[in-house]
Amino acid sequence: MSRRELFDVVVVGAGMVGSAAALVLIRQGLRVALVEERVPAPWLVGDEVDLRVVALAPSSIKLFEDLDVWTSIRSARASAYRRMRVWDANAAGELNFDAADRGDAALGYIVENRLIQHVLWQALSTSSATLFCPAKIVGLESAEQARVVVLADGTRLRTRLVIAADGLASPLREWSGIATAGHAYDQRAVVANVRTERAHEHTAWQRFLPGGPLAFLPLADGRCSIVWSAPTHEAERLLALDTTAFCAELGAAFDFRLGAITACSTRASFPLRLQLAERYIAERLVLIGDAAHVVHPLAGQGVNLGLRDVTALCDVLERAVDNERDPGSVSTLRAYERQRRSENALAGWGFDAIQRLFGNHSAPLAVVRGLGLTALNCLGPIKQRLMDHAAGRR
Repeated sequence: MSRRELFDVVVVGAGMVGSAAALVLIRQGLRVALVEERVPAPWLVGDEVDLRVVALAPSSIKLFEDLDVWTSIRSARASAYRRMRVWDANAAGELNFDAADRGDAALGYIVENRLIQHVLWQALSTSSATLFCPAKIVGLESAEQARVVVLADGTRLRTRLVIAADGLASPLREWSGIATAGHAYDQRAVVANVRTERAHEHTAWQRFLPGGPLAFLPLADGRCSIVWSAPTHEAERLLALDTTAFCAELGAAFDFRLGAITACSTRASFPLRLQLAERYIAERLVLIGDAAHVVHPLAGQGVNLGLRDVTALCDVLERAVDNERDPGSVSTLRAYERQRRSENALAGWGFDAIQRLFGNHSAPLAVVRGLGLTALNCLGPIKQRLMDHAAGRR
């Protein structure tokens, strides 16, 4: 039976970005509905560590602190990383970052995707948000000064604004006629959790290999989460290796920086692509997170960019409501689009350029890369600018 509901905002997608947006808007006093197809899987302390982790930047941690969820996340299973070391397999030179250089305790935290999602969902479940889950969107209609989100069970959600946080294949983006630019990388990221001979030193490590970057990220249980970006055929070969052979190849690819790889979890992989929406807004609709931008994972900034979308959009909406302006108007949403589309595009194409630069097999270019890393490592002010940018500081 059809029902009609009236909301200020309907958020579609309860991933990390969509859930965070809903929680912020609730705190701003708006009537918020959240639509999600599947109930998020619960996280239990006894579960194996999730194969998908994120490197949360200080800007993301600040958002979670404001939402009163960071203590729950950090105390459950999060690992601070205090240093970052980056080097090229084909050239001398290394770039090092240390939180102590700014007087900070950490550069960021490595946290499981599923843990963050679980804590956010628990917060939503006790909030004033109206949750439609499991629920599938089958249509989006226009109405007078509103949009109507149509669900498969006949429920019709009338709202002043739809926030599309429905992922890289966003149906809402497609229905709104918003095109994307970018390309597939013909690469897959192989992920696993590994134990190493030596301690991870609370350091995030990244080595640029000819086929793609290899990252070792410190986990709270002493292991490392690896993200090994490789051409698709090579990734398939790595997945097919037995554990002993995989650990041997992984140790060599990592230059045995932490000694031998002594144990490895199950492995998985996912395809990599660059995808940037050409517009972020349509009629009473706005894109955030993966619906707006998907970038190469070499810098670990994908989720952080999405959470910065949340902060920027919610600030714009709060100012609009405080000044009695329509939060779903083009003028309101365009302020958000101007701020975030340029930054996300710069990040996406910048990571793309780095991937191409370090993936080039030219020996002379490798020498130049090595010299560049060495020079950059010696230029304190520029290093600080890079650290500030990655942290989300202005």
